[in-house]
Amino acid sequence: MSEKLALRLGDEQNIVRKRDINLSGVVFQRFAIKTHFITRGESYIDIIHNYVTPIHQKKDIIFIAEKIIAICQDNVVDKESIQVGFWARFLSKFVMKTPAGYSVGNEYKMQVAIQLAGLPRILLAAFLSAIGKLFKIRGVFYKVAGNDIAGIDGFYGEAFDEYSQMGILNPSNPQKVCQNIEDKLGIASVIVDANDLGVDILGKSYSVNYTNEEMIKLLKDNPAGQEDQQTPIVLYRPQKQTTTQ
Repeated sequence: MSEKLALRLGDEQNIVRKRDINLSGVVFQRFAIKTHFITRGESYIDIIHNYVTPIHQKKDIIFIAEKIIAICQDNVVDKESIQVGFWARFLSKFVMKTPAGYSVGNEYKMQVAIQLAGLPRILLAAFLSAIGKLFKIRGVFYKVAGNDIAGIDGFYGEAFDEYSQMGILNPSNPQKVCQNIEDKLGIASVIVDANDLGVDILGKSYSVNYTNEEMIKLLKDNPAGQEDQQTPIVLYRPQKQTTTQ
């Protein structure tokens, strides 16, 4: 990969400075790192080496969007290979759109969900979800369906046309990926599924000594933004300890 990709803090084209955030008295500077458009099968080690290593300092932590790791692993499903059946079309009609998109309201995502979890489990999840809505309980479908179905992405082209032709699954072995990054590059890493509705921590390297709950607080405003901003990596740099909680 070209040396031109090496970044420096202050390069406005590649580094987006985000608002500092305080966690239990520790102030973190946050830098969203803009990358090239990452395609299937690329090396996530090479990407992080080129974009993060030139600016990395001791005690920095990077948070990586799960979609990028999945694409590097080629953990995707081609749209043309999916035959949408009756149940996917039927069930997807009852899913409400959220600010983050249609989720399994997209019939292709629903079909992938059926293939991953099996139709009986998806039908049960849909039934219990309908009951949950009566009591204003959200997320029942995904809890019952399991199988990382909440992480299915893609099948839309609002940000990038390429994503309209593929579904992106959760990355395989995210914990192992994070440790691989730290072992090879010396960079503490966390893989997250973050959007405007919430945050899930999928994996972290061993030197990251924050709890999932603490990391979710650090990510609560989704500093990476959405995918069209092409900032799938956010670097957190701890500053001085403060007396303010």
